[in-house]
Amino acid sequence: MNLLEDIPELIKANVISEETAEKIKEYYKSKGSQSQQKIVIVFSVLGAILVGLGIILIIAHNWDNFSTSLKTVLAFLPLLIGQILCGYTLYKKSSNIAWKESCSAFLFFGVGASISLISQIYNLSGELSSFLLLWLFLCLPIIYIMQSSVASLLYITLSTYYLGEACYWHYPNSESYYYWLLLLLILPHYYHLYKHKAHSNFTTFHHWLIPLSIVFSLGSIANHHDRFMYLPYATLFGLFYIIGNSHYFKTKKSSNNGYFILGSLGTSYILISLSFDDYWERLRNNSYVFSEVMSSPEMISALLLFIISAISFWKHKQHVAHKEFNLSSIVFILFPFIFLIGLYTKIPTVLINLLIMAIGILNIRKGAKTDHLGILNYGLLMISTLVICRFFDTDMSYVIRGILFVSVGIGFFLANFLMLKKRKENGK
Repeated sequence: MNLLEDIPELIKANVISEETAEKIKEYYKSKGSQSQQKIVIVFSVLGAILVGLGIILIIAHNWDNFSTSLKTVLAFLPLLIGQILCGYTLYKKSSNIAWKESCSAFLFFGVGASISLISQIYNLSGELSSFLLLWLFLCLPIIYIMQSSVASLLYITLSTYYLGEACYWHYPNSESYYYWLLLLLILPHYYHLYKHKAHSNFTTFHHWLIPLSIVFSLGSIANHHDRFMYLPYATLFGLFYIIGNSHYFKTKKSSNNGYFILGSLGTSYILISLSFDDYWERLRNNSYVFSEVMSSPEMISALLLFIISAISFWKHKQHVAHKEFNLSSIVFILFPFIFLIGLYTKIPTVLINLLIMAIGILNIRKGAKTDHLGILNYGLLMISTLVICRFFDTDMSYVIRGILFVSVGIGFFLANFLMLKKRKENGK
């Protein structure tokens, strides 16, 4: 059925008025133009990147035949072209998103190309991390002058790569403080997108890329007490879960809510990982100096994240009904107490297994109540994962294990069958 084709028939049958028909036509016309504009932006950015890479390859093919002076001029050529295009865009095409994003992307890569070429011409030595840091600081103004979300996404991606290069992939490792400074510098642009372009695809990409970058980068703060990193990570995922359940994200699809998905999956991963007793035994077998632990980067970051998460949780609870209780949202509050108990006893293993079971059951209940297959199956998956984990670290007989697997499989089938049947009956 094509609604636009059926409009004359609907007018003739007095289902809609002429005025309503015009509004419908205008709506679909604007919707079509928006989709077309998105396609233009995507191909413009890709085109700008390919053109920039093509110029670099053409120059590289004849590089050895050029004099040093000509090489220097050519090294600045991508940067010069990018600046001219951005200047033209600001004065003549300031309202054209395709122009702004494509020229910003070209200039972003032009800056990196110019720095690397000058370094090669004059044999300027240095670490790759230093080159990336210089590139990032020089490209920061592009984001705010051009109001470019593509440049912002490239900046976040390159910042994350910089941290990996500086802190993860080489020894000795550098400090990660520059990364956190780079992240802070991008937040004003992110806030602008959040306030003024909430429904933009660029904003959605930021909702995914920023939390992913933070999850990847948080491990860089680990020093001499890396076993305590579960504390800041558990709190971080709790914060993401609270943000993902905020009023702003309630109206968005799950696929557009990176905070909620990463918060849910991250919390589940931590709980499943700590449902085994091996970690807790290693933790109890080590001796710790209280003052050293409390002043370590792991504990300081955990404390800061806990304060931020607690404030966010308190503000979130002021805007929701008290009956909307979600156990996953308070895991970050329970976890420090479980962790503290785990330093002295074996009880945390039991507590975490019970917590996983409770979260799984509550998700199944919520999924059934809200008629949401995703939430229902997520709860079933948590319980199934718990059963599989206990399959490998308990002394139960194979018969009992087999019965448990069969029971979980039947539970999956029945839960989905009953919900689909309920949907079918409600649709009649």
